[in-house]
Amino acid sequence: MRRRLLAERATFASSPVAVVAQADLTRHLQALVTTLEPTCLGLYWPVRSEFNAPLALTPDVCRARMAMALPFVRKNPPHMHYRAWDGQPPTLTDEAKIPASDGEEATPDVVLVPCVGFTTAGYRLGYGGGYFDRWIAAHPHVTTVGIAWALAELSEADFEPQSHDRALSVVLTERGVVAG
Repeated sequence: MRRRLLAERATFASSPVAVVAQADLTRHLQALVTTLEPTCLGLYWPVRSEFNAPLALTPDVCRARMAMALPFVRKNPPHMHYRAWDGQPPTLTDEAKIPASDGEEATPDVVLVPCVGFTTAGYRLGYGGGYFDRWIAAHPHVTTVGIAWALAELSEADFEPQSHDRALSVVLTERGVVAG
């Protein structure tokens, strides 16, 4: 299922429809972040056809009002934490080969979580490493915002959450809030 969703997402991201979806999701994300007013927003650097949240949150809209952080993954033992981020393109990669920040460790109060797939109950299918699930479980007070393309929606029959899965506070797509 993960491979299929990633292939569908890559095809979608290179289609003309994606331009409109990007604009719609940008508008919804800007409105949601403005409403949530985080002190520190945990973002992610986009990979593999993910929505580009850092680009959507331009300085004049959101960044000037809050601190930001990017996740940093360690593979052994498996662990993820956030590091303060200045908004500039990252020059460091973490142990998962994802662009990351070299800033001080930070704990965001709102976190954007990339989704390979999601359910309307707020459960997320990720890349399979469990990094976000462990971080969310250790920080239950944090507002978690899943970010996905609408085509990644899974039925409850297609995706049964496991004991380690944590429901997100909301899931946001180009259609707006679709879960949570």
